[in-house]
Amino acid sequence: MKDTAEPRSLGEIGLASYAPYLMNRIMGRYNASLRAEMARLGLTTPKMRTLAVLSVIDRPLIRELAVYAVVEQSTLSRALDGLASEGLVRRETDARDSRGTRVTITDEGRAAFDRLWPHMAEAHAGMFRGIPDEERHAFVATLQKLLANVRKHEF
Repeated sequence: MKDTAEPRSLGEIGLASYAPYLMNRIMGRYNASLRAEMARLGLTTPKMRTLAVLSVIDRPLIRELAVYAVVEQSTLSRALDGLASEGLVRRETDARDSRGTRVTITDEGRAAFDRLWPHMAEAHAGMFRGIPDEERHAFVATLQKLLANVRKHEF
């Protein structure tokens, strides 16, 4: 069913019912809950997101990594410089397209991510505390539909 009602003002909707506001608040709190542990590991949010993506996606192109990590390409470039100098990632020219660069997580990078993961998992679990699995699954399915509605890439 398509909603064809006239758009209402933000004041009429209210911040507590405006999904983008709620999503930003949730992610702000999630990132804040990880900040201390990231700092102990010498990681920033863009570096953490990069390692997280690289822990599950093998050798993406930098432009793909930027999309998956939800990081502007210029910010990602600086993060990759730092991660590479720390030995946590490796950049390699793409074998099929010499203009493309692929990024690989190193063993040291995986170890750093493995130290952060329990904190990420704990923060994730905390967001869903008191929410039954059925509701969580429905929520994630809705988020996937929202992403499909707004995404600009096939992934």
